[in-house]
Amino acid sequence: MRESNGNSLDNPLIVQSDRTLLLEVHNPRYDAARAVISAFAELEKSPEHIHTYRLTPLSLWNASSAGLSAAQITGALEQFAKYPVPQNVLADIQELAGRWGRLRLIRNDDGLVLQSRYAELLLELSRQRAVSPYMGDQLSPNAYAVSARQRGALKQALLTVGWPVEDLAGYMEGAPLEISLRDEQFSVRDYQKDAAEAFHLNGSARGGSGVIVLPCGAGKTIVGLIVMSRLNQSTLILTTSRTSIAQWRRELLEKTTLDESAIAEYTGEIKNLGPVTLTTYQMLTYRPDKSEDFPHLQLFDQQPWGLIIYDEVHLLPAPVFRITAEVQARRRLGLTATLIREDGREGDVFSLIGPKKYDVPWRDLEGRGWIAEATCTEVRCAMPREIRMGYATAPARQKFRIAAENAAKRDLLRRLLFRHAHAPTLIIGQYIEQLKQIAEELETPLITGKTPPWEREQLYSLFRAGELKTIVLSKVGNFALDLPDAEVLIQVSGTFGSRQEEAQRLGRVLRPKSQGRQAHFYTLVSRETEEQQFAHHRQLFLTEQGYTYRIADESDY
Repeated sequence: MRESNGNSLDNPLIVQSDRTLLLEVHNPRYDAARAVISAFAELEKSPEHIHTYRLTPLSLWNASSAGLSAAQITGALEQFAKYPVPQNVLADIQELAGRWGRLRLIRNDDGLVLQSRYAELLLELSRQRAVSPYMGDQLSPNAYAVSARQRGALKQALLTVGWPVEDLAGYMEGAPLEISLRDEQFSVRDYQKDAAEAFHLNGSARGGSGVIVLPCGAGKTIVGLIVMSRLNQSTLILTTSRTSIAQWRRELLEKTTLDESAIAEYTGEIKNLGPVTLTTYQMLTYRPDKSEDFPHLQLFDQQPWGLIIYDEVHLLPAPVFRITAEVQARRRLGLTATLIREDGREGDVFSLIGPKKYDVPWRDLEGRGWIAEATCTEVRCAMPREIRMGYATAPARQKFRIAAENAAKRDLLRRLLFRHAHAPTLIIGQYIEQLKQIAEELETPLITGKTPPWEREQLYSLFRAGELKTIVLSKVGNFALDLPDAEVLIQVSGTFGSRQEEAQRLGRVLRPKSQGRQAHFYTLVSRETEEQQFAHHRQLFLTEQGYTYRIADESDY
């Protein structure tokens, strides 16, 4: 059925004047519409039948920086809209998307320059209290000088007042580093090659800055290696943990021509520097005295880095944001499975690391066999009466933890393990006491932040070899855990409503399985509690990626 204005009532999308998009999940065109609109809109809610997206300035600027025009965005909305797209939404898209590229940072004989064809815009911005401290002398009606050290701060300030900057000022060259890929050891996948190409697009011939978004298990590290091999310059790699450092070292030695002598670690135990240096965010933000500055941030200036790689860039801590604002002349590559930050600092990632350069839907890679097919299930269990009474009378700040540590989950956990008796399984949670009880009852190892690195690696090796079928993990298992054969993950508790944590945990079981076996992701949730509400919020990002959570009752198992 089609209305006279050209919109079809069979379409799945309703565009509202407040820039929200309502998408009908059961419509035959749902998948096609979701794949298109997720490139320029953010998912807000995902109940069973209608998903709500919103057009935001940042979502539109990311789309514009990736090459999508305002006309393409409005065309996509009109293609899938059930009713006419409100005129104010069309105007807003034209206005907001049209801001990208109107301000540019360039480098010329005058040094670093903020430039625009619109002299009146520059004049107005120079009078903005948030912006003026970072703008130098007026060179002409269309150009202002900018201090090199203020490059990042200016971009942050301009974004806060609604004006993104296209940074074309170029990058300093780092120390030479001969590095090539060992093509005989592995095959680069097409999307990994495309992601590396996107990093170079619109920058200098040797790369620029930006963020690559790929699902967990899709080989983001490989993209980093490709970029390094094309740049051939010294590289600083920032990671989330010692486990991640070990993974990067293993990948560098196996898949590139670098030898051990070229790779250094800068950690609590070893503070070496080399052509490629690996460190952690925790190391950079450590300070013995809270009244002093962070002593290890000087690492950014200690070597002539040609490239800085920010692994799991969505976790970037505030001090690293600060120093990154001051090293904008270095090429910067962010790697992540999700740009979501629960602290709302996605704009700082955009400004200081760079725009999103490449993104691919998780389901697309699943359909092509590059990541495992996953079944997501939320299993709801009741609280025993005595725990329910304690929950009812507990202070608000304690309710979530009481629900998360519900003892009934342990019996449900044993039933799930029985169902998947022969599958390599990870059990992960937030609260150490809960995990200790589980590990003792199951007589299986527990890995926490206090587990020595050598012991962790020993246990992971046993798991990879199939000699250990089950491991219990604290939140140290959220990131950079390379266990290819993990098939089942059971989440007994989590960090409130963290969407990024939910995505990372699913990623622990997404590496392709042999003989087409599926991955299973279970979340155990206490019924009629705050935990149930937080679980819904945690699932938003994965729902946007096309995953559906089956809601089950403990009696089903």
